[in-house]
Amino acid sequence: MSHTQTAIAALLAIATSFYYLFFSDPHTKYSYHSLFISTALSDNVSIAHHLHTLTSRPHVAGSEANAEAAAYVLSVFTSCDIQSHMASYQVFLTYPVSRALSLTRPSPTPTDSSIITFPLCQEIYDGDPYADVASQVLPTFHAYAKSGSVTGPAVYVNYGRVEDYATLREMGVNVSGSVVLARYGGIFRGDIVNNAYEAGAIGALIYTDRKDYGGGGSDAKWFPDDKWMPPSGVQVGTVYDGTGDPTTPGWASSEGCERLSYEEVEKAAALPLIPSLPISAADGETIIRSIDGKQANDDWQGDKDAPLYRVGPGPGVVNLTYTGENVIATIQNVIGVITGTEEPDRFVILGNHRDAWTFGAVDPNSGTAALLEIGSTEWVEENREILASRVVAYLNADCAVSGAGFHASATPQLDELLKQATQQVQDPENSSQTIYDSWVGSSNSPVIGRLGGGGSDYGAFVQHIGVPAADIHFGGGYPVYHSMYDDFIWMEKFGDPMFQRHVAAASVWGLLALRLADDEFLPFNYLSYAYELQKSAKELEDEVSGKGISLAPLFKSIQELSEAATKIENQKKAIKEARGLMSIWKRDHFKVRELNDRLMMAERAFTDRDGLFGRPWYKHLIYAPSKHNDYGSKSFPGIDDAIEEAKNLNTAESWHTVQHEVWRVSRAVRHASLVLNGVLT
Repeated sequence: MSHTQTAIAALLAIATSFYYLFFSDPHTKYSYHSLFISTALSDNVSIAHHLHTLTSRPHVAGSEANAEAAAYVLSVFTSCDIQSHMASYQVFLTYPVSRALSLTRPSPTPTDSSIITFPLCQEIYDGDPYADVASQVLPTFHAYAKSGSVTGPAVYVNYGRVEDYATLREMGVNVSGSVVLARYGGIFRGDIVNNAYEAGAIGALIYTDRKDYGGGGSDAKWFPDDKWMPPSGVQVGTVYDGTGDPTTPGWASSEGCERLSYEEVEKAAALPLIPSLPISAADGETIIRSIDGKQANDDWQGDKDAPLYRVGPGPGVVNLTYTGENVIATIQNVIGVITGTEEPDRFVILGNHRDAWTFGAVDPNSGTAALLEIGSTEWVEENREILASRVVAYLNADCAVSGAGFHASATPQLDELLKQATQQVQDPENSSQTIYDSWVGSSNSPVIGRLGGGGSDYGAFVQHIGVPAADIHFGGGYPVYHSMYDDFIWMEKFGDPMFQRHVAAASVWGLLALRLADDEFLPFNYLSYAYELQKSAKELEDEVSGKGISLAPLFKSIQELSEAATKIENQKKAIKEARGLMSIWKRDHFKVRELNDRLMMAERAFTDRDGLFGRPWYKHLIYAPSKHNDYGSKSFPGIDDAIEEAKNLNTAESWHTVQHEVWRVSRAVRHASLVLNGVLT
């Protein structure tokens, strides 16, 4: 797609930075690609400087520090002569006012019972260079947690998943009236709290188990001596089980806009209905030691030096009190634009959010630093119509760097482009090979994830308006996630000591944008999409076996998509072969534009205006979060939700709903085929 407008946008549900990038001169465009790799991103010192500046102090959404971070991003854009501005929104946020947590440990005689009051603070280590600003870190809390005070016996629920509560029921354990203790991992913390409520619990505590985040075993070292979470470390974060501002569902939080009341938001069931707190590994283990009852399964146990985990209830009794403050605060999106010479009405958007729960060296500012080398849901909702008609693709980098190893997720038509871009960039761990070489390893093809999860900024683009998207990062989960130890020192010591991974991430990110902006034909391959849908449909067969559900409409529509994808690939080749020595752009401008329109808009056809049943904001019928895990990606989420409900009810009506959802998806896939074909029926 020759010289389209490229936009680089930094966005999150709460506070962001944007950037738009455009290129010109068809005779030299690909020389820019080589120049970009060889020189533009060779300076790791520059990236390190950006990260150091952005993480100099905590900058949570709505704070003065985050407004200053926005101003820094804007200043970098303007210093590069990039047309830039800020877009501000007034959003509903919550902050902690007071918290208290105590544990009563009964003894054989009531007079000997002991009460432990937990300090609920993360400890500053000796020599911490950020000790003077550590007081600016908000007290450990869950954003949007319900205020209240509850007292009940402690019950250990493993990771707090639906299947964990099923195991407890099989063990004869009733969690009603209890305060559950769950270790973080596997599912979104908001779903941990919601699952606890649905099981009858009155409160929830979520801790970072030493087995998962502390290095395993009492002899392990932790930050600053190793990468692991210190015993006092706490992973904070939101427990809101929705997207964007909960008081403006589906529309932007602009000044003076319509808002739901807090009571209306609560009725919408997106906010948690029981109090919760995140706590440290040390505090979690203390509570574990107070729990008796049946022994937990082996896979529920802690590390080799941990006490024996039992499930309870009690006899330890937990008293949990949390009071939060609801405010309307201002957040800023920083938007930079570089306009192309041809098709400047098209956008390729690169995004990274800027606000952080604490210092945010990995999440999110490793991505921001990479962005500056080469938001949010509210912004997408406000600009939905123009984005739906003009956006070519969205490229996301959230936790861009947390360690070694390249990872990518995408909507399937971008798979081949990802492979090609990584073949052009040197592996930061081994200069004798490319990122693609290390990514593939000993397998035949790299593993590319799908963008169904709700954990980052691509959600509004993919799941709400149907924009092709990709997400890239180096490293997997990192132990100090959302804690006060996610700072520049951790990154410099463990995440990326030489900042070469940042350079590599920015290189891949930029190359993807350049290809999307400069290729005469959009580098989208819908044969990959058809293959992925075929694979997902086959996985459904076992789920509905013997239930009278026909998947024939779905398989038929996928076959039609495959045929349409083959046809448009052949049309590309025909135009190229017919152009001779003349510029394809001058000779076949309309044909190229029309074909690119079809490639761009096919993803939109996978959306449905009514959205998922009970979750109308999620419009995409192919990829969306799992109903019980916002971090989890589900193919055919509407079908998956219906199957889960039908298995619980096992009625003819519930299985009829499953068949209806199969038809809905089949129609969406067929509509995508019609868009690719570009011919009226």
